[in-house]
Amino acid sequence: MIDFLVYLFTIIGIWGILALSLNVQFGFTGLVNLGHIVFFMLGAYVSAILVILAGMPFLVGVLGATVAAGLFGGLMALPTAQLQQDYWAISTLAAAEIVRIFFLNTTLGGPYIGASFGISGIPQPLRDAFASPAAYGWFYFAIVAVALAGSYFFVRWLTATPFGRALKAIREGDEVPLALGKDARSLRVRAMIVGGALGGLAGALFAHFNAYIAPNYFLPLETFIVWAMVILGGAGNHKGVLVGAVVIEALYNSTRFLAAHVGFIDPGTLASLRMIVIGLLITGVVMYMPRGLMPEPRRRYGARNAADGR
Repeated sequence: MIDFLVYLFTIIGIWGILALSLNVQFGFTGLVNLGHIVFFMLGAYVSAILVILAGMPFLVGVLGATVAAGLFGGLMALPTAQLQQDYWAISTLAAAEIVRIFFLNTTLGGPYIGASFGISGIPQPLRDAFASPAAYGWFYFAIVAVALAGSYFFVRWLTATPFGRALKAIREGDEVPLALGKDARSLRVRAMIVGGALGGLAGALFAHFNAYIAPNYFLPLETFIVWAMVILGGAGNHKGVLVGAVVIEALYNSTRFLAAHVGFIDPGTLASLRMIVIGLLITGVVMYMPRGLMPEPRRRYGARNAADGR
């Protein structure tokens, strides 16, 4: 049970970083990105390629994955930054599928590396220094926890700056930032870069934790799992998004063990029921708690000024 909990919280940390990246794009900027999993996928593949095929160290692979995913986020936004919300959503979904199909049909360094075979044997940092898998699980959990904490404090700082306040203005419509002399298109591109970079970081951590990746790991369904975390926790609230990641991943992973205790349901049916439960949970939150479990805090300038005697 302890080993499972270490695994679970490691996965929660990785997906928590990915949820924070979507929160920057949707929760603060209002960008409906239905292809968000593409950053996770690029981070995983770029880091694996740099470490396995190019012989780079782990940190270089993670840094390269972060930069590559961020650049792709900017590239994705350049031709679509002026589109309306529904067209933006469709174009991001299409971009993610293009990248996934590219990796699905491309070999990387050999006939059995890449394409539908995926990439196996992805090195895990300092794995030989630990005698048991359990001890290494604690070590990698510490790496993910540090990355999650760094990502959380980074996005918290970023969204409190004038740049973050400009992103909130875009969320309310282009007229507000334009009236203040802000370039809405440029802000969207930069929000996609920041969110993409964080998503790439999460993907790199996942690749080295799982030691194997394949294109079917990054289907559009995974994007909607991230959306479930953001909607459930509370869009625009970084702490709420992390709470959403804990709830969704706990449901998504812990229910896999029910098949051994529920004899009348086969594992395939149980997997479908798991998604139904998550769907019902999201439906209930949207109907009765539309701002999520932890709504975005609203700043009340008048109350603060009154308290200061102004």
